[in-house]
Amino acid sequence: MTPELRIPPTGALDFVSLGALVIRLDPGDVPFQKATECRIHVSGAEYNVAANLASCFGLQTAVASACVDYPIGQLVAERVRAMGVRGIYRWSPHDGVRGPNIATVYSDRGFGIRPPVVFYNRAGEAAALLGPGDFDWDEIFGQGVRWFHSGGLFAALSESTSALIVEGMRAAKAAGAVVSFDLNYREKLWATRGGQPEAQSVIGRIVENVDVLLGNEEDVQQALGISGPEPGAGGSLEVGGFVGLMERVREHYPNLAVMATTLRDVRSANRHIWSAVAMIGGETVVAPSRELDVYDRVGGGDGFAAGFVYGLLTGEPPEQALRLGWAHGALVTGYPGDTTMATLAQVRAVAAGGAARIQR
Repeated sequence: MTPELRIPPTGALDFVSLGALVIRLDPGDVPFQKATECRIHVSGAEYNVAANLASCFGLQTAVASACVDYPIGQLVAERVRAMGVRGIYRWSPHDGVRGPNIATVYSDRGFGIRPPVVFYNRAGEAAALLGPGDFDWDEIFGQGVRWFHSGGLFAALSESTSALIVEGMRAAKAAGAVVSFDLNYREKLWATRGGQPEAQSVIGRIVENVDVLLGNEEDVQQALGISGPEPGAGGSLEVGGFVGLMERVREHYPNLAVMATTLRDVRSANRHIWSAVAMIGGETVVAPSRELDVYDRVGGGDGFAAGFVYGLLTGEPPEQALRLGWAHGALVTGYPGDTTMATLAQVRAVAAGGAARIQR
């Protein structure tokens, strides 16, 4: 029997995420080895969901993270405030030379047949030093929190961040909040911690505490070690195969009340076929398949997560909750940076099948 998703009807905070805050340097469609300038985006997979829910959907959100008292940390904190997110920080001083640091993610956008390339400088990262005991969960959840979220990127940073996720999830459960986790498997990050076997061991223990599991089809297979279909076979997305994959995940983790995955068939860096599928309360729902002209693919999955969570938090029917996630994720791929610039009206219009006609 599928567990029932019980969402608290009220709370001082609708959504709290736990994760790392980073800066992303973006040279656009120019490869880094030829770049002469970059834009700075404040990001972090777990934070992005909170930022999207606050900025686009008008919810009360917070991020629990590390921050550093130096200009980059101050930039990050200012951008977090600007998105309408409350920062719950463990502050660290910077020694002026070595750190601790806000991590840097280097990510171009690619173009055509040239894919985006992502690499990192996470040396001395403040967020990787976080661990159990660094946040007062009784105080955070005591004010009323409806939903708690974290993800695989933060889990990959260190043994202590993985343990902190479990600590936060257990505190959230005790307080009656829904717990979600986005698998967000990143091979380069887990390579520093023992590779895929360690990832599957760590993430498997985390998922035992989860109500709502998010992630694309590759994340599910790589992070959980559960086999599934190859995406894009024959130039299309075979939804039936992914439904079967989610059913196998539920066999391993019967605690899961909801699972959702984006489906993405990448034709080029700028042209994707985009869909999504979810299992909610035993019901399977599928979003339409839509061809996207992609400006910046980074953040699309976090955009999906935010719209989907919003739909669940506001009591939308399962199909509409999925469509809101599908629509918002699609919109986010049309903006520079990792977080939303959409309005709720635009999301609802796309979810209803609206076209990109000029609005006068």
